Amino acid sequence: MGKFYTVLYLAVILSYMAACGKNDIQAQTPSRQAEPTTIESSSQSNEAGSVQETRINETEENKVASMNVRVGDVVFSATLEENEAVSALVEMMRDSPVVIQMSDYSGFEKVGPLGTSLPVNNSQITTQAGDIVLYNGNQIVIFYGSNSWSYTRLGHIDDLIGWEDALGSGDVTMTLSLE
Repeated sequence: MGKFYTVLYLAVILSYMAACGKNDIQAQTPSRQAEPTTIESSSQSNEAGSVQETRINETEENKVASMNVRVGDVVFSATLEENEAVSALVEMMRDSPVVIQMSDYSGFEKVGPLGTSLPVNNSQITTQAGDIVLYNGNQIVIFYGSNSWSYTRLGHIDDLIGWEDALGSGDVTMTLSLE
């Protein structure tokens, strides 16, 4: 009898979640391949004698959580933010690596034209070394110092060892890629 009530309870909860529009099932870790997830439960009968079955079939959205940032011969890993600008940038990187000519600006950042505009979600922030942001919707800025301005956050370099040395004091070529 205990199994019956457990299955019935699960069926009621899943039905309630579906009715409320909260039937999203998300994995704890992002993956590149969408994996279908199926949850099924059924009870033999309820008090009215009818059969009740609940089925949820969800496919996790294909999300990317990191990218590679190559500066010269050094490759850094960067964790990406979750916003429309990052989604658009990821789509660009799926086609091919994004290569940007970066120029030094004010001794704390490198700035380079993206060649296209991305959606903006600007907010006043204070950047730190390793931050990667979008400026004016069409320029990528990477920081080796700090600045306060209105930017759209794109990501952050995971390990800053060698970051300043790789950026150097002049212009650099930066390549953003998913692999």
